Amino acid sequence: MPHSPEDKKRILTRVRRIRGQTEALERALDSGEPCIAILQQIAAVRGAANGLMAEMMEIHLKDELVAGETSEDQRALRMAEVGHLIRSYLK
Repeated sequence: MPHSPEDKKRILTRVRRIRGQTEALERALDSGEPCIAILQQIAAVRGAANGLMAEMMEIHLKDELVAGETSEDQRALRMAEVGHLIRSYLK
């Protein structure tokens, strides 16, 4: 969870934008839009989700590894967690 109010606001804005895009995708499917329009909407949703993931990772790294008061062992553990997350995300 983002710790600063600014970070939280930015993340929630991205999530709301994604919600709007997925609702538009649903409407396009319901109304029988051409496949190319649906594929473009899917690409937009995917790009937005990737942007959300990148921003959330940046916030997490900043909050937990840069600004946080953690020991070297704790940082190593958190880096391993982030590495695992990135690997699973890229599959």
